[in-house]
Amino acid sequence: MYVFMKSTNTRSRSALSILYIYLLTITIASAERLDLPKQLPLGSANSVASSNRIWPTSIDWTSAVIGTYVASALTTLSTSFESLVDVKDNENMINKYFAQLVGSYFGQDAFSLRQQAYDDMLWVVLGWLEGIKFINTHSTLHYSGAIGRSSWHGNQYIPAFAHRARIFWDLASAGWDTRLCNGGMIWSPYLTPYKNAITNELYISASISMYLYFPGDNNTSPFGVSPPGTGDIPPAQPHDPKYLAAAVEGYKWLTASNMTDAQGLYVDGYHVSNWSSDLPPNSTIPLECDERNEMVYTYNQGVLLTGQRGLYEATGVINYLDDGHHLVENVIAATGWNLSTDSEIDDSGKRLKKWYGLGRGGVLEDACDADGYCSQDSQTFKGIFFHHLTLFCTALPYYPIIPGDPFIGKGVINETSYADDRKMHSKKCGRYKSWIRHNAEAAVETRNEFGRYGMWWGAPSSAVAGEETGEPENAKEIPPNAVDYRNQGVPAGWKRSLKMHTIKVSDELSRQQAVAQDLNDRGRGRTVETQGGGVAVLRAAWELADKEG
Repeated sequence: MYVFMKSTNTRSRSALSILYIYLLTITIASAERLDLPKQLPLGSANSVASSNRIWPTSIDWTSAVIGTYVASALTTLSTSFESLVDVKDNENMINKYFAQLVGSYFGQDAFSLRQQAYDDMLWVVLGWLEGIKFINTHSTLHYSGAIGRSSWHGNQYIPAFAHRARIFWDLASAGWDTRLCNGGMIWSPYLTPYKNAITNELYISASISMYLYFPGDNNTSPFGVSPPGTGDIPPAQPHDPKYLAAAVEGYKWLTASNMTDAQGLYVDGYHVSNWSSDLPPNSTIPLECDERNEMVYTYNQGVLLTGQRGLYEATGVINYLDDGHHLVENVIAATGWNLSTDSEIDDSGKRLKKWYGLGRGGVLEDACDADGYCSQDSQTFKGIFFHHLTLFCTALPYYPIIPGDPFIGKGVINETSYADDRKMHSKKCGRYKSWIRHNAEAAVETRNEFGRYGMWWGAPSSAVAGEETGEPENAKEIPPNAVDYRNQGVPAGWKRSLKMHTIKVSDELSRQQAVAQDLNDRGRGRTVETQGGGVAVLRAAWELADKEG
């Protein structure tokens, strides 16, 4: 079991050592499993053109998420130098994995991604902004202030990362639609209109992150954004108010959309029953979001947290933080954890604990985990939740991010009330520590002999032939009127174009009921996506529950 040691130095080094090990293996885990070529070295003649410059077996959007994990983990390593055994070794490690992050920039299939669904594009935005944040953090902490010291070499990549983030935000913003449901982002232009939680949450989080962290962009290459014949795009300035306005408008629409269930969790999204491709533009038929998909996924509860945190930092409106804490508390309750007692609700001792809607035994879980039929998409979801929880609960800065222009959206908050908000936020996030540790321990328990994480955190340790995984009354339940398209594939009725965003569910990913000795060997087994989830939850445990200062 993953144990947070009592000794401060031992605890710090233990947690960071584990983080290092899983950063080390994340790039090769799926390659070794499937006997595929590993990532080519950066100096290889064919490396830039190679499809293996991203993490092997990942798909475009999951690779973007894995890159985001690596960038944020590098930030953790950079800010934790004092907790590591050797500063030089740590710097070498950081440069090694930063080189892989740069490699993934050149290996990313940007031309394919710009023709995919809007959510796929927005993962790209968040990923490269995270890379910029790491570069700025590392440069400021370790390469500034000393006379004669040169800047860190990573700064040369900021313009490239910024340009890609800007272009993909511009491309994705075309998904904002006011004809249907009075606003909101459409998931994909290749499917019947579906306004889902994840695309709208990503739009909010990416927009406010562009406002806060985008450093500007002087590259005027249109890269498919400008209409034909209009020429190059103009240079972009940092802290453009259009990004803040987009985030505020997106949040207002989402919170008014009735997209949460009785547990306060975000369901997946809405279709429009009256919509038809034959409707004329001037039709007066009401086009409201009225067919709700009740499916609940873990990542739909996480991505919005980054938007809520960012909106507070940009406006000073405390409601954004309050909303975020309510959401986190609802998620924790839906795993079967009592924040008041800091313990599991179900202490029945049964092999499989009671299902509470988004987990059991206090451990976060997607509905596909227990039966082992999670798709490549779903294997990524829990890590996404913990990544964004970490961003949400990291201590607020002592001063606003935007120098000289604090709280543009509100403009009236004073330093005393900001300090009070900061203390309140830290105190509430402190209540989640035991739950976060509990999940980190459950995740690490799934490692196999090669140190690779499994998909189902909290799974019974093993099963023998013919044995059920638990009592029938404790089985998970899919809500009525729920369509689990992330694991079962997009229904035929959702498709309207041959050029559609397709979720592939291969024979390997079908609902396998065969019992294995290791329950995490079923279905897709251990993959680069499940390994990324391990990095994300471990980073959350270090940053939010175990790191001093």
